[in-house]
Amino acid sequence: MPPADTGASVTIRAAASPQSSTDTSSPAAAQDPESGKLHPGGPGYRRMSFALFAAGVATFALLYSTQALLPAISSDLDVSPDQASWTVSAATLGLALGVIPLSAVSERLGRRTLMTASLAVASLIALLVPFAPSLGVLIALRTVQGVALAGLPASAMAFLAEEVRARALVAAIGLFVAGNSIGGMSGRIVTGWVAQGWGWRAALGAVGLMAVVCAVAFRLLVPKARHFVPRSVGPRALARTLAGHLGNPLLRRLYAIGALFMTVFGAVYTVIGYRLVAEPFNLPQGIVGSIFVVYLVGTVSSAAAGKLVARMGRRGALYLAVGATTTGLLLSLTDTVAAVLTGLILITAGFFAGHAVASSAVSRTATTARAQASALYQCAYYIGSSLGGALGAAAFRASGWPGTVALGLVALAAAASITLYATRKAVVEQRLLRLGKAA
Repeated sequence: MPPADTGASVTIRAAASPQSSTDTSSPAAAQDPESGKLHPGGPGYRRMSFALFAAGVATFALLYSTQALLPAISSDLDVSPDQASWTVSAATLGLALGVIPLSAVSERLGRRTLMTASLAVASLIALLVPFAPSLGVLIALRTVQGVALAGLPASAMAFLAEEVRARALVAAIGLFVAGNSIGGMSGRIVTGWVAQGWGWRAALGAVGLMAVVCAVAFRLLVPKARHFVPRSVGPRALARTLAGHLGNPLLRRLYAIGALFMTVFGAVYTVIGYRLVAEPFNLPQGIVGSIFVVYLVGTVSSAAAGKLVARMGRRGALYLAVGATTTGLLLSLTDTVAAVLTGLILITAGFFAGHAVASSAVSRTATTARAQASALYQCAYYIGSSLGGALGAAAFRASGWPGTVALGLVALAAAASITLYATRKAVVEQRLLRLGKAA
């Protein structure tokens, strides 16, 4: 795995602690702290992978459970697309607001404990959501659910960084992100078909039951943390830690790239249902929900992110992700189902590849307080989702689908510009290094 190359070079150290419960009595363990961590083929790695996969499925299924149902919610509650879109944006905004405080809680209680509690609370709220009597109550419940779900992204990346060998980290995070894509896909497909037969409230209930199953599976499968050392993080210490991460130019760029990719993704998938149920497509709710099977492409592209970075470097992988997403947006402007579907495939592949590359880079770049570094990324990422959903729906109401596409293209241009700046910066630094050696 090449070193981080989205900006200036960064020294990467494995997350290990002398207080780890791992046996370090042997000479090999003493010389190589990585030897006691999880790795492909080793004991516990498969259970960890399945557990985090189940957590990823539940997280995205719950977080975006109303997205495919927005046309039905608009019709039943007599609200506009931009008003209904807040049932999605409120959840992602709640997650964005909760992820940093809960990352501090995870330093005290442990990643495994917080992830278990978050899944349990979010799943219980999911069983109440179908009974919301009004849009306002629905949005309020979704906001609380988003805050509850914040414990997953606040802890998952740090858990993996502490428990998995550095060489396997990108692949492990890619699998967690793949679980996100499966959750997003299955949640939307289930809600689409259930809503067509029994209405959107029954559809949300079905997703809630699916999340309960995932939460139980996670708790049964997730291995105990062997490298976590609890510590207290007070408000001042937390502020200093966040300021330190935000003072790192590479991390700032990664946060911005994650937010911009998610702005595009949030806008597209919040609005696409309205486009497909209207002229010239006139697709039924079940078929619209099934369109989200393209999330399988995200499963493949995120899981392959490690190989992509190894072959092209981080910046090369990000350029490819931007290019694929841009091409998909442009294709989606054509008024044929085949073109729109192809466009969604490219958008999904590009987004999940870019997200997996950026999020794994954050975990590898931050050598201390990884939970807070990942929390800042998740905060930026889900703020991007909230903005994308709200602005994408507003653009759709004002200018139709071309307005939503224009918003996405602007966000992608910004992401490409940040990556280009990092490329030029790295080139200049390499030239100065060569000149210094020559002198």
